[in-house]
Amino acid sequence: MPDDEASDRSTAPVDFDLLDRMGRRLEPSARFETIEYRPPYAPDSLVAEYDRGYFPPAVDRAYIQIRWFENDDFNVHYSERRHDGQRWQCRWDRHPNEHNTREHFHPPPDAETPGQDEDYPRDWRDILTMVLRELDDHVRAYWK
Repeated sequence: MPDDEASDRSTAPVDFDLLDRMGRRLEPSARFETIEYRPPYAPDSLVAEYDRGYFPPAVDRAYIQIRWFENDDFNVHYSERRHDGQRWQCRWDRHPNEHNTREHFHPPPDAETPGQDEDYPRDWRDILTMVLRELDDHVRAYWK
């Protein structure tokens, strides 16, 4: 199950309607084996589990966990778990915090804090497209 690693959160309520729309957008993608809406272990999230066929055998699991709030704050956490117990993860965030600007990225391999200040598109569709494009590049790098 995904870890709750986002220590800084928005004060706005979770936008469950938008998470549902995001899930419906991700469902047709061959990238994902399952899409879970508000699973018991992450009731404020959408969790998209990658199809392991996209990864070399050393990767046990890969997923995206998305939290989106009514004020358009968000947290998109990507994580891979490997056979050797190591993790490779990163996070795209928009929320008030004390370590970066409101919009920031926690880079791989460990999603370190502080991250890098960023400037994200306003529309959730553009953000989701950007994240998926970056993760597609990461996955393709396994096979080069």
